[in-house]
Amino acid sequence: MEVDTNVIPNIEWHYKSKSGSGYCFTEEGVYRISNHWGRAANCRWRLISEIKNPNQKERIGYAKWTDFYPNNETENFFYVEVKFDTKEVNFQHKNNPNYDEKAVLRNASETAKIIRQIKEILESDTWAKYLDFDDLEQLRKEIITKLIQTSTSFAEIKRSLL
Repeated sequence: MEVDTNVIPNIEWHYKSKSGSGYCFTEEGVYRISNHWGRAANCRWRLISEIKNPNQKERIGYAKWTDFYPNNETENFFYVEVKFDTKEVNFQHKNNPNYDEKAVLRNASETAKIIRQIKEILESDTWAKYLDFDDLEQLRKEIITKLIQTSTSFAEIKRSLL
C-alpha cells in the first residue's frame, strides 16, 4: 500500500539497491521507496495507489511480511484478473485470499502472454475481423473468460467462433 511521506517523515533507510530503491525493514514488514514498481530482481512489487501509473515519481509503499508470496519463473503461481469496466488486466498470486480457483494457474511467462492477448482483445477490434457476432463487448468478455478459465489458446477460441 502507498504510504504518505508525512506519516513517516524521519524514516531510516537500511538498504539502497543498485537501481536506487530504498528499503526500511521493521518487525512487521518493509517500507520501499522507489520510482519503479513491478518486476525488481526476483520480486514483483505492486504498489496499491490512488495514482494510475506509480512509475512516474518516487513513492513509498509498505508491505507486511505476510503479504509476500513464493515466486519463481517455472511454477504455476499466477492467475489473470480482468476488470472489464476499466479494461484493467493484472496478474495475481494463487495465495491471494481472493483467488476463487476458477482461473487457470500459469507460470510467469505464460501469464505474461495471456495478459498481452487480453490487452489486445480489450484495446482493438482487428482480431474480430472475420468473426460473426452481434455484440463486440459481449464477445470480448466470452473470449477473455475462456482465456482466463481454460488452457484453450486464443487461436483455438477464434477458430471455434468461425
